Formats: sequence, C-alpha cells, structure tokens
Amino acid sequence: MDSRERILKALEHEEADRVPFDLGSTQVTGIALAAYGNLREHLGFQKEEAKLSDVIQQLALPSEDILRFLNVDTRGLFPLTSHNWDVEAQSRDAGANLEYLDEWGITHHFPKENGHWYSMVHSPLANSSPDIQAIRKHSWPDAKDSRRIEGLREKARKYRSEGKIVVLKGLCAGIFEMMQRIRGMENAFMDIMLYPEFTEALIDKIAELKIEFWQMALEELQDVVDVVVEADDYGTQESQLISPDQFRQIFKPYIKKVLATIKNKAPDSYLFFHSCGNVRPIIPDFIEMGVDILNPIHIAAEGMDPASLKKDFGDAVTFWGGGVDTQGLLPKGTPDEIRDNVRENIEALAPGGGFVFNTVHNIQSEIPPENIMAMWHALQEFGAY
Repeated sequence: MDSRERILKALEHEEADRVPFDLGSTQVTGIALAAYGNLREHLGFQKEEAKLSDVIQQLALPSEDILRFLNVDTRGLFPLTSHNWDVEAQSRDAGANLEYLDEWGITHHFPKENGHWYSMVHSPLANSSPDIQAIRKHSWPDAKDSRRIEGLREKARKYRSEGKIVVLKGLCAGIFEMMQRIRGMENAFMDIMLYPEFTEALIDKIAELKIEFWQMALEELQDVVDVVVEADDYGTQESQLISPDQFRQIFKPYIKKVLATIKNKAPDSYLFFHSCGNVRPIIPDFIEMGVDILNPIHIAAEGMDPASLKKDFGDAVTFWGGGVDTQGLLPKGTPDEIRDNVRENIEALAPGGGFVFNTVHNIQSEIPPENIMAMWHALQEFGAY
C-alpha cells in the first residue's frame, strides 16, 4: 500500500496497513529550522542549508532524504504568500531587530540574536478610525497573481506519480486571525462589539481575497491536489476567543463561502481546517460547513480529550494531529513518557481510520531530536492496524 492509498483510506474512515504520518506538508504541521537541523545531525544525515516553507515561522521544508527515511506520507505545495515570497528584512537604526513589511501592510520583527521566528509588531489599520473608507483605501495584495502558483502543478504531478498525497496551502491565515493582524487584536475584538458594519466590511474583504486566490489556484491545480488547507483560530487553552454564537453569526457565513468555493472548484478534494485550542463547541459547525479534516487536535486544551472527540465526531471528521502533546511533553518529557502518550493517543484516535498522525502544531526549535525520534518510534510500534 502506498502513501496515497493509505491516507485516502484514513480520509474515508477505513483502516489501512498503518496510521498515516504527516511532517511538513502544511504551515501548521511542520518543523522549525533549528529542530530540523538538529534532527538531521542526530540521524547522521549530511548537513544542508535547509529551504524554508514559511519564513515568518522559520519552518524548514524537509528534504526528500528525511521524508523517505521517516516514511512520511504527505507532500506539501506552498504558494507564494507574505510568509515565503520576497521576505526581505532590513535593519533599522542599528536596532536589535530586522524589520519586514509584508504585502498586507503588516510589520514584522526578527531578533538579530537568538531569533526563532518573526513577530508582528504593527497592524496597518490599527490607528485608523473604524470607517469603511479605510478598508477601501488600504493597499490589498493581489490574490489572483498567478505567479503565486508557478511550478506547483509540476510538483504535484511528481508527488502523485510517487504515490504521495498532495496538500495545498492557502493565501493567508484565517478570516478572524487576519482581521486581528490588520486591525490589531484589541481593536478587532472591540470592533466586533461596537462597529458591526465596519467589522462585516473587513471580514467581507478578507473573504473576497481568499475566494479570488482559490478560484485562481484551483483552476490550475484542482485535478492534482488531494487536500486543501484553510484555517482560523478560535480556541484558547480553556475556552474560545469569542462565543460560539458570535462565531456563528459573524464569521461562519464568510468561512462557509470560502469553503464552498473550494468545493465547487475542486469537488474531489478534502477540506482541511486548522483551529487551535478548545474548539469543541463549534466542531459541529465546522462539519456542517463541509470540513473533512480537523487539525491540530489540541489535546492539552480543555474539552479536547481525544477519546471523547473520537466518540462524538469520529464518524464525521478525520483527525489530523493530536499524536503527542507538544506543549509540555515533547520538549521536556522523557522518551518513555513520550512513548506512552503516543500510544494513548493512537489508541483513542486511530480505530476505524479517520486519523493522520502529526504533532499538535509545529515542532518547535527547542525540541530535542531524541524526543522527536521517540515519538516516531512509538508511531512505528503502535501505529500498525
């Protein structure tokens, strides 16, 4: 059974020969540059200047030698976006940070010493009044620019010919998250309550750009991709950033339009939706919107117990992630503790298919290679059906 067959079985809620494994096919299932370099050295692979799939998050694009060694079943396509296209940081006033102004007008800083990722430091409409004219006057990126997907069709066909599942990333973060990035987090939350017309206009603009991107990209790629990735973060460690009712009233209709566009353009693809934290109360909404795959299965968050999620939603959605606790255990645990955690999560999520193994979000810089391999060996031990 090849990787493509293995994951398609999982997505159809059937048991394959083993639990499929993803590493690095998306910007939320990846590995940080430092951790990747340490892993290569630990495994005895030749040192290389790794490519980045996401410059802002400093995520490595794993090379084929590592992907094959670890039996990774996925391959990702990364369109050109503000996270990986002309990310040219400049030093300002001999300060401690490099500065990058992206195509959305968002300013990012990267520490010159011991930097692990870029942090957003200024939102373009943070100081604007909540006036719809400010949205109209803002310089928005060209979502339809076909250069974003140059060469991706050829990559997808190559991956398909090698028996891999092809995963396609989108234009940007989720609608709610982009609203916060553009307005600033405090303003965005206040806007929801105080300025509903402005909020709706901003959300509508972000959704419009997403739809323009997907129409352009899927016109070219719909027949060579298997999984299409969208996202929007609504959960915290304990509850949600906004109430489920606010989500349903304000954001859900626009997300539904975006997902409907994807399904219309690529009807045979599977919809992958990323949302961190405790999103349990709105999982039924995700499913109703057409989401096929839920990520990251934030198992350390309130309400996200894997066995309970499998019982309540396992017939309707595939869980992609949740294989090991990445907040405390993977960076600080012992190999035996990691092995036990992987076993427990596989036992909860894998029966009957509907599970693709990955960590809870990206493997961060400080995670030792010994622990990454303890996770991997546990997957080999317990992941066979």
